[in-house]
Amino acid sequence: MVLAMHAGFAFLEVGTVRKKNQVNALVKILTDFAVSTTAYFFVGYAVAYGIGFFASAPVLVGKVEGAGFAANGYDLVKFFFLATFAAAIPAIISGGIAERARFWSQLAATSILVALVYPLFEGMVWGTRLGFQELVTATFGLAFHDFAGSVVVHAVGGWIALGAVLMLGARKGRYRKDGHVIAIPPSNIPFLALGSWVLCVGWFGFNVMSAQAIDGISGLVAMNSLMAMVGGILASLVVGRNDPGFVHNGALAGLVAVCAGSDVMHPIGAFATGGIAGALFVWAFNQCQNKWRIDDVLGVWALHGLCGTMGGIAAGIFGQEALGGLGGVSLGAQVFGTLTGAGFGFAAGLAVYGGLKATIGIRLTEEDEFMGADLAVHQITAYPEEATTVHDDAGPLAIRAAMGGAAHNSLHG
Repeated sequence: MVLAMHAGFAFLEVGTVRKKNQVNALVKILTDFAVSTTAYFFVGYAVAYGIGFFASAPVLVGKVEGAGFAANGYDLVKFFFLATFAAAIPAIISGGIAERARFWSQLAATSILVALVYPLFEGMVWGTRLGFQELVTATFGLAFHDFAGSVVVHAVGGWIALGAVLMLGARKGRYRKDGHVIAIPPSNIPFLALGSWVLCVGWFGFNVMSAQAIDGISGLVAMNSLMAMVGGILASLVVGRNDPGFVHNGALAGLVAVCAGSDVMHPIGAFATGGIAGALFVWAFNQCQNKWRIDDVLGVWALHGLCGTMGGIAAGIFGQEALGGLGGVSLGAQVFGTLTGAGFGFAAGLAVYGGLKATIGIRLTEEDEFMGADLAVHQITAYPEEATTVHDDAGPLAIRAAMGGAAHNSLHG
């Protein structure tokens, strides 16, 4: 189910970006997943949990006693599950940097982030790395609680994305010097809605199975995920004034926010958490695009970064027994852990994308951006039968050459 969510990420981006960048969105999400899995398998999982997979197959499936691996390959299934979480980091970032990021530079960033950056914070919260949880427990009396990754996955990914967006700059023509903002509407609302629905359905695997054991599954997690989702939908519907982009992302905002406390909140608390997140997303998206002139194409900082941050703190509020929760959470620990994750992600985003910008470059050329990443990178459009036909050779390269000439003449003629 979490693997299927990556199709949701892909179609959410396809429906939001312009037609000339739809192929790039699809290829980017798929190849990011492949690079993420490779980096996580060979390096990242060991960074997070100290477990590598270079032993023989009998060891990996627990047939050799004393090797530390559970029987029947349980640890391999756990890796698969957590690898789909890790791959969500570049999938989140992809939506923020869409339409102007270099393809191979993004794959380089993915390999660094999933091999080293994300697993470090993952190991701090869900493992035993750097004594982080011991410090939090000693200071606040309870550990930092993030059941399904509001902070570990979403806030960290969203704040990394903000750093990447700032390093890239806005799309050409997005903001005029006189202060006017040029609207760039979504290219395909049905695809955007499909992406949202796939993510919503997959999220019940994301949250419920974060127990990582059959006997740990709780119906409370499923109920809270549902209530937060509908809370996000209703709030974004009202605050966003019926805008379909806000409504479909509002569902995701609620789900992002409830991840951390989905195992300890009362369903009414989850509903409130989702509602706050839905309204927060609409406000933050508008502020970024129109006031702060931050061209975050899919609003991933608002959705994942800000709502994930809010969700981490909300777990320390609505998880309290006084508000109907199961308890076992500390507001102080939640604030400290959440702000640590947000700061870690933002610093990492600036460092990784700033370093790549200074060395190999991270942005398409002006001509390639005008042409669109589909032709510039993949030499074919999402709708090739609608493209300009070249009589002597109607293949993708010929179409790219024709479109490239038009772009050159428009930009420099």
